[in-house]
Amino acid sequence: MICKECDMQIPTDRSANGMILTGRNRSLDPEIGIVGGSAAGLFAAHLLSRAGRRVRVFEGSPKFNGKPRTLIVTCRMREILGRMAESAVVNEIRHFELFTDGRAAKVALRRPDLVIERTRLIHTLAAAAEQSGAQIVHDRRFVSLQAKHGAIAVQLRRSSDGADEEVEVSTLIGADGAVSRVARTAGWPALPTVPLVQAIVRLPKGMPTDTCRVWFIPADTPYFYWLIPDSPTRGVAGLIGESGPDTFKALEGFLERQHLDPLEYQAARIPVYAKWTPVLRRLGGGEVYLVGDAAGHVKVTTVGGIVTGLRGAFGVAEAILAGRTTSKLRTLRRELDLHLLIRRAIHHSTQARYSRLVDLFNARTREDLEGHTRDEPGGVLWRLCLHQPRLVLFGLRGLISGKQCVHDVAERVAM
Repeated sequence: MICKECDMQIPTDRSANGMILTGRNRSLDPEIGIVGGSAAGLFAAHLLSRAGRRVRVFEGSPKFNGKPRTLIVTCRMREILGRMAESAVVNEIRHFELFTDGRAAKVALRRPDLVIERTRLIHTLAAAAEQSGAQIVHDRRFVSLQAKHGAIAVQLRRSSDGADEEVEVSTLIGADGAVSRVARTAGWPALPTVPLVQAIVRLPKGMPTDTCRVWFIPADTPYFYWLIPDSPTRGVAGLIGESGPDTFKALEGFLERQHLDPLEYQAARIPVYAKWTPVLRRLGGGEVYLVGDAAGHVKVTTVGGIVTGLRGAFGVAEAILAGRTTSKLRTLRRELDLHLLIRRAIHHSTQARYSRLVDLFNARTREDLEGHTRDEPGGVLWRLCLHQPRLVLFGLRGLISGKQCVHDVAERVAM
């Protein structure tokens, strides 16, 4: 079966007697429950419903009215979602400017990055899920779960009147974010998180709206600062840190140095990928899966999780329909592990090492970066090492000199 919106192959689910499960015979099919109306959760609902499964999404809020948050993703989101992606796109980025200690490098992208507004994406995916046959139930906050009669009994609570209710599903998907209550209740360990803080600002005079600027200032953060245009006059400036209060103070100082006035602040907690989290646990006769931030499907190089979350949701939906783990989850695991290796190599870099890194960006290196997205770490890493061998030495020195790896950082930020 082909998902028309995302143009991707979905295995057709069949009942025990081989009959295709469609909208006419869904009553024969055990129900799938999804906790959390996240992008990954709603995409999984869309895919499973299109394949004929009965799906209900339980969302804790009375309606999808989350605060807007501007994000930058690779063009791979378009490849996954097709025309569904367009409603969320507010700008396209065709150039990156990298700065560190007075040095600068510019990279042109052959395939533009997309600046999206998260709330728009959620509304689009919710509409697609409902159109495919999924039911979205609001004002249902997850309380607990337990194995019961060969299924999973899920306890939910309505915030409107405090009443509790119980539903039974054959499969439960936790899509409830980085601090997932489903994951904790089902026995998964807590994921460490880091703060993301950004401010809406007016763009500096003369800044091209198709250009994203990135600053590496390791005295402030082991990650980076960014300035991303989301309209002809405005953009978001922000960073990822390790401590919430320190991260906010660092952003205030950065805005002052760059002469940027904050109009509004946005913030989130992002999971840190330290190792692959198995996405499936069996409880009695039922199954519990995790998708998106709940599963830690986030690139630790950039702490971006929209594209990897959608891909993880596709892998989980495919596993449910096929009755086994498929190659999509294995591929995602390899890519996230590669991002972890890169993060370990650069996480403890000094200002001097970042300056040296920018100096290594020769013409061939820039071509490699231009032709590969951040969601293709294997291809870009191989070509970078081929065309700039000194990058191998740079990475090895980072791995050796970093007395703490990302695992250690994860433990510290979780304390």
